[in-house]
Amino acid sequence: MTDTARFPAEWEPQDAILLAWPHAGTDWAARLGEVEETYIALVAAITRFQQVLLCVADDDVEAYARARLASARIDMARVRFLTVPYNDTWLRDSGPITLRDGDGFRLLDFRFTGWGGKFEASDDDALVRRLAAMGVFSGHGVQTIDFALEGGAIETDGQGTLLTTSKCLRERHPTLPQDELDARLMETLAQDRVLWLHHGYLEGDDTDAHVDTLARFAAPDAIVYQACDDAGDASHFEELRAMGEEIAALRTRDGRSYRSFPLPWPRPIHDGDRRLAASYANFLILNGAVLMPGYGDAADERAREVVAAAFPGREIVQIDCRPLIWQNGSLHCLTMQLPAGVIG
Repeated sequence: MTDTARFPAEWEPQDAILLAWPHAGTDWAARLGEVEETYIALVAAITRFQQVLLCVADDDVEAYARARLASARIDMARVRFLTVPYNDTWLRDSGPITLRDGDGFRLLDFRFTGWGGKFEASDDDALVRRLAAMGVFSGHGVQTIDFALEGGAIETDGQGTLLTTSKCLRERHPTLPQDELDARLMETLAQDRVLWLHHGYLEGDDTDAHVDTLARFAAPDAIVYQACDDAGDASHFEELRAMGEEIAALRTRDGRSYRSFPLPWPRPIHDGDRRLAASYANFLILNGAVLMPGYGDAADERAREVVAAAFPGREIVQIDCRPLIWQNGSLHCLTMQLPAGVIG
């Protein structure tokens, strides 16, 4: 880790959450009404604690989103609209990854390839540069990095430790030797060690096992992770059991075991014959709160209790995310936090 740069943990103070409103030109078109209701609940929850920067595709989308949000009695003084094109709304992966650099910030703009070329992503890949040109980041510098990396693929403890999955990073960079991959991650993200999970998978996930659907730091010495206690679930039981064993074997910087918080397993959710990737690990940390997915499942309350134990002192707000997992993501995937000081 360099002397001046640091990758803040998500639980550190924030200015805002960056979001993009779904519209008929996105993949949400077939179920737009359902997902809009989730977005309204999400924006309502975030604005109780901090500002929302809401990307909209054009003036008509802004007018519609503004009306929907205002009718829900959301504090519109905490919603700032940004007109910018985007292919999709998963801003965890196309938005900026922010480093604190001395007294300022550096916003990292990695290449976004539509999760390894699965989807068109030219506007998403240009999103950070366009937002910077609009003055959104208060003049803080943007660093363009010619390396494919999505924000959902990495977790940091804010003290120089990165957590990620080998499945995703090896899929993005199959020819890069392991030592070079480690070095590239540490250099660009101001980290001095990388912890790898080689197991863990969710059926229906098209990100190639992003870590933010599987295991999350809750503190420098604590990891919350998605477990599976259903031995009859052939797709997940062994993989997530093995991942839990890997987490148990990880060590903190001072050589201790991590405090671990296994999340309960929701019942399978299907869209026709397609299983959807439901995970409670895809929670979003705010100033004083944690927003977490709910799926209308008996395990929702137990999952809330686990997250509350992992984040003492923070309000836990559960949001219905069944509409989101139709497109294989959840709360954390939709959002990107901007640390305090980035937007002034």
